[in-house]
Amino acid sequence: MKKIISMLLILAMAFSMVACSSAGTTEEAATEAPAEEAPAEESAEAEAPAEEAAADYKIGIITGTVSQGEEEYQAAQNMKAKYGDMIVTATYPDNFSTETEQTIATVTNMAADPDVKVIVFVQAVPGATAAINKVKETRDDILFITGVCAEDPGVIAAAADICMLVDEIAMGTTIIDQAQKQGAKTFVHISFERHLGYATISARQQGFKDRCAELGIEYVEATAPDPTGDAGVTGAQAWITENIKVLVDEHGKDTAFFSTNCSMQVPLIQQVAELGAIYPQQCCPSPYHGYPSAFNISTEGHEGDVPYMLEQITAKVEEYGNSGRMSTWEVPVNMMMIEAGVEYGIKWVEGEITDRCDEAALLAEMKKIAGDATTISHYSDDSVGELDNFFMILCPFYDF
Repeated sequence: MKKIISMLLILAMAFSMVACSSAGTTEEAATEAPAEEAPAEESAEAEAPAEEAAADYKIGIITGTVSQGEEEYQAAQNMKAKYGDMIVTATYPDNFSTETEQTIATVTNMAADPDVKVIVFVQAVPGATAAINKVKETRDDILFITGVCAEDPGVIAAAADICMLVDEIAMGTTIIDQAQKQGAKTFVHISFERHLGYATISARQQGFKDRCAELGIEYVEATAPDPTGDAGVTGAQAWITENIKVLVDEHGKDTAFFSTNCSMQVPLIQQVAELGAIYPQQCCPSPYHGYPSAFNISTEGHEGDVPYMLEQITAKVEEYGNSGRMSTWEVPVNMMMIEAGVEYGIKWVEGEITDRCDEAALLAEMKKIAGDATTISHYSDDSVGELDNFFMILCPFYDF
């Protein structure tokens, strides 16, 4: 299996190289050491400069637009609401695969502000490595934290300080096991050429094939339009709406569906629920990814309220009579990457974290958001070895 994955990763590298924080400070910063170092009568005067100094930096967050990944975009806005002008945000273009120069320009423009000390980049689409390397030509002081890394692991890990990704390779087993538990006899993998050129997606695909063969589940590949191509997001979503019923009619309701693209999740969830098929997990597992829009669940007044969202989705799935056949991870992983990245970045700038890549400190920030069940491991394969700054994330399933 390792030899197969290694070959896939080498091929994927070739593809990818061709194509592919608030005006105020945290409460801790506002109340820390300067008051202890000065006499009592001078403490008020001593605190003021410390507060100004603590606010004298910014954390940059780069995400996709709402159409490409609403979770990341909203997570960035949540961080800005929490920390104010200390957070600066920007978005990469929807057609990022053909507009890498614009992605690079977005990152370099953000880094041109000398107050920006950390940049959190989620999703780290093709062009992220080139952008980081461009910035490093003039500013090697910026800490780069990347999530949902789409480029070859060895390439992006050499540029960024911290890389994060859901453990897509392990998902080659976990998603199939979940689908079998939900009654799947057939598994349909929906993707397109660009995504299959990504090393981790390619390796996960091989895992799907191998695990299906082991469990006696029929494996089916379906090719959808690339949302960044001529058909756009609308064309990709239309393909889902038109073809899922055809596939269910052909293979039966005990068919599990998985798509590698974020913009396809809403119509896929709708079709699976209406047809009574199986949906083990989104490409980016989270109760907020696809489900609220697919089921017309309002998040107003419940932003970030995960128990509320899980309860609402469970009720909707039950209405369709499809209980136990749809699931996700309990944690909004992409949002967690941004939130944990910002909190880590703040502690790094303020000196609480001293290493650019502190695995224990990063996991601690993740667990504050996602709970103690969160696990991370180092990315490893035969071609690049073990990457100490590339972290693979796994969380348990939540059945609706």
